[in-house]
Amino acid sequence: MKEEKTMHDMQEEVDQYIGQFKEGYFSPLTMLARMTEEIGELAREVNHHYGEKPKKSSEDDSTIEEELGDLLFVLICFANEQNIKLEHAHNRVMHKFTTRDKDRWTRKDREE
Repeated sequence: MKEEKTMHDMQEEVDQYIGQFKEGYFSPLTMLARMTEEIGELAREVNHHYGEKPKKSSEDDSTIEEELGDLLFVLICFANEQNIKLEHAHNRVMHKFTTRDKDRWTRKDREE
């Protein structure tokens, strides 16, 4: 079994991979377009699994996991190009959810 990676590890791994190439990271607009494309592919896969649109026999056997992986890669590229540490971004959003939004949803331990 492979060792678990932190988000920092993943950002470093992607940066080392991209750093091999003269082209480097795409521009922010190109990465946003790529992210949008990957979200569309994820939406298509979710629709095949849970919606009313089954796959054609000629279509690849992509999985939701693969599409999430593709989206994560592009997200990491975008964050790296912008010099954003995703662990920091995650901590900020979790603080927001646990403070400002703490009473927004019904907690399981409060159900009657």
